[in-house]
Amino acid sequence: MNNFLRLEKISKNFGSNKKIKVLNDLTYSFDKGKIYSIIGPSGSGKSTLLNILSLIDRPTNGIIKFYNKQINFNQSDDNDIFRANKIGIIYQQNNLLSDFTALENVYLAALAIGNNKKLALLKAKDILKKVGLANRIEHFPSQLSGGEIQRVAIARALINNPEIILADEPTGSLDLNTAKEVFELIINLKMDNRLIIFVTHNRFFANKSDCILEMVDGNIKKLNV
Repeated sequence: MNNFLRLEKISKNFGSNKKIKVLNDLTYSFDKGKIYSIIGPSGSGKSTLLNILSLIDRPTNGIIKFYNKQINFNQSDDNDIFRANKIGIIYQQNNLLSDFTALENVYLAALAIGNNKKLALLKAKDILKKVGLANRIEHFPSQLSGGEIQRVAIARALINNPEIILADEPTGSLDLNTAKEVFELIINLKMDNRLIIFVTHNRFFANKSDCILEMVDGNIKKLNV
């Protein structure tokens, strides 16, 4: 689906006087069935852009459209429901709940869109098996390796079968070999009806995407298709 996710003249300013402009009239369309990588130096607006795409943050100015329908940032409850159902987020710092097992961390995300705990547990066990953690589901984050923790984070992002996956430096805290293993998991999530966008400082990983985007002066520069 072309123009599945459309940004129109998105700006984001910070500071008490909003004089620090991070995003500057950014206009771009993302298509389903593709993987996009976003590169650029620290402070160029990569994470800010992902936070806006995930509806966690709101732009200072501009419009976001999903399915050609404009997002109303004043309808926070509706946006929370949309995010829970449609968007899976993978963070560099995994944000797992330390007092909960791998299984609990994943099935709790499923409960965000329904109250059927039995079904949520079945789905969580299945997705953890698919990411290679069938024997680690009862372990707490402190008992898991860095790579295993990120696999749990990926499973959590996938539990509701999202149409959009956003990943912010998902391998940034891992050693190279583990990073490659985790990154292959993300690449293999590509589907015709899914959009994947990930931020990275690693050009090797960026080259694995269908389209490399560079953040320059608060805007997007397309490097390849």
